[in-house]
Amino acid sequence: MRVQAILAHPLPDSFAAAVHRTAVAALRTAGHEVVETDLYAEGFEPALTAAERAGYFSDPYDAGAVGPLVERLRWSQALVLTFPHWWFDQPAILKGWFDRVWAPGVAFRHDREGGRIVPLLTGLERVTVLTSFGSPWWLAELYMRNPARRILKRGVLAACAPRARLRYLALYDMDRATARRRAAHLAAVETAVVKP
Repeated sequence: MRVQAILAHPLPDSFAAAVHRTAVAALRTAGHEVVETDLYAEGFEPALTAAERAGYFSDPYDAGAVGPLVERLRWSQALVLTFPHWWFDQPAILKGWFDRVWAPGVAFRHDREGGRIVPLLTGLERVTVLTSFGSPWWLAELYMRNPARRILKRGVLAACAPRARLRYLALYDMDRATARRRAAHLAAVETAVVKP
């Protein structure tokens, strides 16, 4: 399977970076073709530009400013997204990747008559999220109801890649996680990313 592994964390020595490296190694060992995208290391600019917004309903839409990232997305049969939750949401750089790369003509097309969007990422089969929360499970899941997961599943994937299955693996209460819990989480990551 062609897998794009995306890291959204600014620190190369972070636990998120360790999770990303673990996932990539497990995927390659299992025989998958993997391309890595480190949004911070690549200097990705997350803000949608004025020209991009002005041309959002143009046909064709000009996604040239993020062309290499568009090609990686089109190539991908699976995505592995590694990021921490900050304020119960994904980092701004990852939100910007969705805003700029999942663009008209790439992830969807506008249906002008029906007022909806038509999915274009029909070859994307799987999206695995590897994440962490500073908060305990009950706060993230019961009280906040994990808004980032709901938006990704019911909004982004349902609209653009309806065949993609979502797998979500989180380490909760990260700020107090012991070395043992972190090691157990890395072992769970190895299993999760290669599970069919």
